[in-house]
Formats: sequence, structure tokens, C-alpha cells
Amino acid sequence: MRVGVLTGGGDCPGLNAVIRAVVLKGIEMHGWEIVGFRNGWRGPLTGDSKPLGRDDVEGILTRGGTILGSSRTNPYKEENGPERIKAVLAEQGVDALVAIGGEDTLGVAKRLTDEGINVVGVPKTIDNDLAATDYTFGFDTAVHIATEAIDRLHTTAESHHRALVVEVMGRHAGWIALHSGLAGGASVILVPERPFAVEKVVEWVERRFEREYAPIIVVAEGALPEGGAEVLQSGEKDAFGHVRLGGVGTWLAEEIAERTGKESRAVVLGHTQRGGTPTAYDRVLATRFGLHAVDAVHDGDFGVMVALRGTDIVRVKLAEATAELKTVPAERYAEAEVFFG
Repeated sequence: MRVGVLTGGGDCPGLNAVIRAVVLKGIEMHGWEIVGFRNGWRGPLTGDSKPLGRDDVEGILTRGGTILGSSRTNPYKEENGPERIKAVLAEQGVDALVAIGGEDTLGVAKRLTDEGINVVGVPKTIDNDLAATDYTFGFDTAVHIATEAIDRLHTTAESHHRALVVEVMGRHAGWIALHSGLAGGASVILVPERPFAVEKVVEWVERRFEREYAPIIVVAEGALPEGGAEVLQSGEKDAFGHVRLGGVGTWLAEEIAERTGKESRAVVLGHTQRGGTPTAYDRVLATRFGLHAVDAVHDGDFGVMVALRGTDIVRVKLAEATAELKTVPAERYAEAEVFFG
């Protein structure tokens, strides 16, 4: 049997751990040939692939990013995209695909499965916003990086008696902001799920200054002021229709400075949250996902995604996996509000 593997969408720590697990278990336990398609769905569209053996995955467990490269290519935006993928897979003798990605990559996987292509999905998003799995790999690493940054920013904020606004990733879901804000002792946490009143944020900031502590505000990139709109880096959209967000942190810092008269600065963590070596938790989770994806292929159970439920790895239909995003519920946000101000 010949099995392909690809990584799509934004990179995140743990991708290489999945690839390694698929290659080693596929070869050692089943005698398969493994083929890596480069740069997401662009690989099977164009036939850009390479064989993957033991030597290719030695030492990659601790590496961030992906040895296969990634892209936000959408085959359904390309002329005859699905037909081209079918032709490439037939030409290269690939019997099944393991697609590692988030809602966009897995949404394509679901549609291709409906068209008769054998696909098993592996969930990947640092935003942790896929509803069908308790956690996605990469999220723990992103939270760890953001928390470490917040810890460091506390000391400089206190030294200069200034407010610091830390902008973290989170387009539609505020899980990174919530977890890193709680772990880092933030004065305020702002998430996309709950539009915020600038006046209330200013009140919390001033309350913090009154106690002679410098406030740290953690804001997800997709957070919105009441009655406001998303802050965009540009109006351009990718192949899946997403605009580039970014700038709410700078905007909020300027508002705080103007309304309080206190010095306020913004720190945008951006892609540092995606980079570097994965945490031990993400290495283990990503490895288990890869192992169970191989099991699904071996069983001929296609059109599914492997998912974490409690401590078990289970299979869910790709249709369920991509049906809705997992956002921060009101009760979880209420837990954090206890510490605001």
C-alpha cells in the first residue's frame, strides 16, 4: 500500500511529530510506502512529492514547522482541482492520504472524501478551535510561549509604570488569550467571543494603577470593541476567504494612553507563537494522532478525523469535525473575569 501525507494551513509545533509517527508505524508495522506531498494541497495538485523513509524522519520530533512545507492552497479554487488531485494520486499509485490541518484543510479533505478519495484527517490548529476534539496539538506550545512573554512583560511594565497590551493569536476563538492570560496573571483578557467596552477596560486599568501595579492586558487578534469592527492588516483574502487580522493591540494601547494619561505600549506576539520546538504535551499528542491515523487507514476507515476525547484517541466523521468552531463558552470566560482589574 502507498500512503500520502500532507500538512496544510498555518504551520504549528507538532506537525513533524505526526509525520514521524505516520512514517515509522506505516513502514515498520504494515510495510507501506509513504509519500510526502509538499506545501499542503498544492502538492497533490501539482504532483510535488517525495518518498519518506526512516532516515527522513530521524531527529524531527523536536523540530517546529513541517518538513513538508505548508500552504493555504484550496483545490476548489483551482481549475479542475479535484480532478487533478485524483489524476496525480492515480499516477503516483497513492491509495490513501493523511491530511494534517485545521478547518480549511479538513474541509477540503471532507469534500474530496465525498468524491471518492480515501482521506484520514489529523486536527491541527494552535487556536484549539475544532469542536470535535478536546485539544489540538500546537495549542499548548502557543500558550506556553505567550505565557512566558507575559511573565517577562510584567517586570518591564512594573519598572516603567506603564500598561502593556499583549496581542495573541485567535481569529474567532480566544482560547490562547484565555489560557495564557490566566496563567500569566493578566489584569484583563479580551476574546473574540465577547465584545468589550473600552470604558470598562480603562476602569480595570486605572484600578490596577491605583494599587501601584502595572496592568497587563491580553487581547486576541479577533477581539472586537462594542459596536466596532475587526482590525485588519490588509483587505486581502487568502484562498479560503480569510482576511489578515492584526492591530487591535496597538489600537487599544493608544486608547488606554489617551483616556488614562498613562504610558501604554502594545506587544504583538504574532508568529513567535507558531515557531520553535513543541512542548512535551504537544509532541505526545501529535505522535498519538499520527499513530491512530495509520490505524484508521489500515482499517479502511476513511472520511474520519482522529480526535482527543478525555485521554482517548477516537475517530469522528470529517463532517462533524468541520461542522462548527469550538469557541470560549461564557462560563469559562466568567472564571477569568474574577481576576480582572
